[in-house]
Amino acid sequence: MDFLEDIRLVDGPVLWIAWAAGAAGLAYLLWWRDGLSRSRRVLRAAAAAVLAALLAAALVAGGHWLLIYVFSAFPEVLPLEVLAWSVPAVAALLLLILRLRRIWGAPRPAHPWRKTAAATVAVLGVGTLSAVQINDYFGLNHTVSDLTGTAVARIQPLEDGLKRAAGAAPGVSLAGWSAPAGLPDGGELRRATIHGTNSGFQSREAYIYLPPAYQAAPRPALPVLVLFSGQPGAPADWLTGGALRSRMDRFAAAHHGVAPVVVVVDPNGSASGNTMCLDSRIAQADTFLSQDVPAWIDRTLAVDPDRRQWAAGGFSFGGTCAVQMVTRHPEIYRSALAFSSEKEPAIAKEREKTIDASFGGDTEAFERLTPLRLMAERRFEGHGIYFAAGVRDPEFMGYLAVLSAAARDAGFTVETRSIENAGHSWLAASSGLPGGLDFLAARWGIRP
Repeated sequence: MDFLEDIRLVDGPVLWIAWAAGAAGLAYLLWWRDGLSRSRRVLRAAAAAVLAALLAAALVAGGHWLLIYVFSAFPEVLPLEVLAWSVPAVAALLLLILRLRRIWGAPRPAHPWRKTAAATVAVLGVGTLSAVQINDYFGLNHTVSDLTGTAVARIQPLEDGLKRAAGAAPGVSLAGWSAPAGLPDGGELRRATIHGTNSGFQSREAYIYLPPAYQAAPRPALPVLVLFSGQPGAPADWLTGGALRSRMDRFAAAHHGVAPVVVVVDPNGSASGNTMCLDSRIAQADTFLSQDVPAWIDRTLAVDPDRRQWAAGGFSFGGTCAVQMVTRHPEIYRSALAFSSEKEPAIAKEREKTIDASFGGDTEAFERLTPLRLMAERRFEGHGIYFAAGVRDPEFMGYLAVLSAAARDAGFTVETRSIENAGHSWLAASSGLPGGLDFLAARWGIRP
């Protein structure tokens, strides 16, 4: 079973098999055996392919428009690559409908169920290719265990031995701590529930990364990094698409076992939820992130209580949330890592729908909580933001330019990075995280 769980989904044999299955399935759906000459069959197959592709593209574009502008399923348009790889699957379904009409419309169909099953398998082959390519773009599920969630499910609850003892000091300062012999090579992952004591917010389980230095005796007072995932999504996405453990272990190995304690929290409550990290008609998500989460960390984990050593970070929705935290609560989160951040929080592409749903149409109530408004009205000397986005994500590269300029004008220490070969995908976050950690390390005084 471990062998199966370790099978990679984004390269190697799975990718080759998907291409073979997609090509074979499409060929089967297009090719008919009848009395026509070979050249006529080739022309007919080519015409069917073109017509199916054009109709499928129109259906995908129309469905995308409905999802964005009618049902407001996403606040931003989907990447072009995702829409393009949806077309073959839809085209295969259209060709299946045509083939079934030919199979069952014949006066005396021969072996109709067998032919129907074969055509259905062909569609599944094309659909598999589309699914593999879309997954490869988003970079979320690298292995079978990522897809099934089995690896994440094995993460154990945070035990008392890793918690801060009641009344105990958080640990010796990093400046006065040196790594003892025998530190483990890697950190530990645990899970825990953070209750919305003040906010009443019902969040999903959080995941905690504890670096090797946390397991030393005495423990140093380590910095804190609170992370948020994208939307739709879940905290576990940082463990799969974000490759959090390997990235943090690599940083710790280069810094004598020292790395921030990372707490990946849930500001949405469900995979499809969108609180915009605000206190609004939707939920009291801001209170949860600014009061409940810090209070839980303070009483549960042996970390540095100095908020200058605390940061928020995230990808997409989570990057937007991180910028919101550092601008709305600079006394708690002094730094932020913003990977592919939106310009402002949003529920729908149309701004009016966002304001209606969250503040009953009160534009001023919404705008006074947005990062751009806050950065225009306040100063943030001593605070820092690291912005990163994929080069193949022009819309969010534009947001990066707008936000980083506003942050610099507001007094933030700002660093920006463009991630090569990445679109609006977890590759931008996982590839950008090492640079973000270096940015934080310089601010926190962590030395190699």
